Amino acid sequence: MALYFALRGISLAVIGREIAHANPWWYALSVALATLTFPIRTMRWRIMLERSAGPVALRPVWQATAIGFMANNILPARGGELARAYVASRLVPVRFATALASLAVERVFDGLVLVMLLAAAIADPGFSSTATIGGRSVATIATWTGALFVAVLGVLFAVVHAPAGALALAGRALRKVLPARAADSLVGLARHFIVGLSILRAPRDFGLVVAWSLVLWLVNGVAFYTGFLAFHLQVPAFPGAPADAGAALPLTAALLLQGVVAIGVSIPSSPGFFGLFEYASRAGLGLYGVSAAAAVSFAVGIHLGWFVPITVIGLWTLARAHLSLGELRGGSGDVR
Repeated sequence: MALYFALRGISLAVIGREIAHANPWWYALSVALATLTFPIRTMRWRIMLERSAGPVALRPVWQATAIGFMANNILPARGGELARAYVASRLVPVRFATALASLAVERVFDGLVLVMLLAAAIADPGFSSTATIGGRSVATIATWTGALFVAVLGVLFAVVHAPAGALALAGRALRKVLPARAADSLVGLARHFIVGLSILRAPRDFGLVVAWSLVLWLVNGVAFYTGFLAFHLQVPAFPGAPADAGAALPLTAALLLQGVVAIGVSIPSSPGFFGLFEYASRAGLGLYGVSAAAAVSFAVGIHLGWFVPITVIGLWTLARAHLSLGELRGGSGDVR
C-alpha cells in the first residue's frame, strides 16, 4: 500500500531514466557509507553484549549483525530483529532474551540520536518552521517521538536499577492472568532480559555506546547526502527558473530525511521496508521543494543500492555460520 502511494502519479520510465543518469561515483560512495554502518553497529553492540556476557569476540557479533539485517531485508514485520538475537544466542555466550534486551536498548539509543539530529535540521534557519508531513508539524513529530524514546529509556533505567522490584511486580501481574507455571516461566525470561540492560548501569560504556550511536547516524546521514549528489537533487530557485538554477540540498536536509525515513520504516511492514522508505523519502524531500518524481527516483535508486550489499553479505555469512533461513524463521522463537 505504501509503495502504491509512493509511486502514485510517477512513471516508471522516469524513475529508470533518473537512476540511469545518477553520478556513479557519488552513488558508489553512498552505498559504501551505508554499508559501513553495519560494522559500526557491530562495534557498538559488542560493548553492550560484553556488559551482559563478559568478553565477546568481534567475529560472532558481526555475523549476528550481518545475518540480522539481511533477515530484515527478506522477512516481513522486522523479523530480522528476532533473527539477530537468535543468531547471537547461537554464536555468543548469551541468552536469547538477554540479546533481545540489548537490541531494545540499541533501538532507544538510535531513536534519541536520530531525534537529536532531526532537531538540528529543523533548527536550520533555512528550514520552514511551519513544514508539515501528513498534516502534522515536523517539529511536533520530532518532539513527540523524542519524548517517547526518553520515556522508554526512563522505564528501562528504572527496571535495571531496581530489578527485584520490577520482577516482583511483573510476577504479581502475570499470576493474575496466567497459570503459576507459565507466569514463573515468563518471570524467568524477564530476569534474563534485565541482564541485557546492564549497559545502563555502566557510565563509561554507556558513554561509548552514545558516541558510537552518534558516529553511526552521522555516517548514515552523509550516505543520504552523497545520494543527493548522485541524483543531482536541488532546492528549486523559484517557479519557472531553469532546472539547474537551484541550490544543492544542505547536509541538514540529509539529517532530516534520515530521521523521517527512520520513523517511517519503524512500522513493521514488508521485507526491506519497500514502500515505506520511498513514501517517507517523497514526503521528506517534498519539504525542500524537490519534485515527487525526483524524490522517488532517488529513493528507489538509493534503497536498491543500500539493500543489495548487506543482503548478499548476510546470506554469505549465514551459509558460513552453518545456519539456514528456515532456522531463522522458526528458531527466533527459542527464548532459552
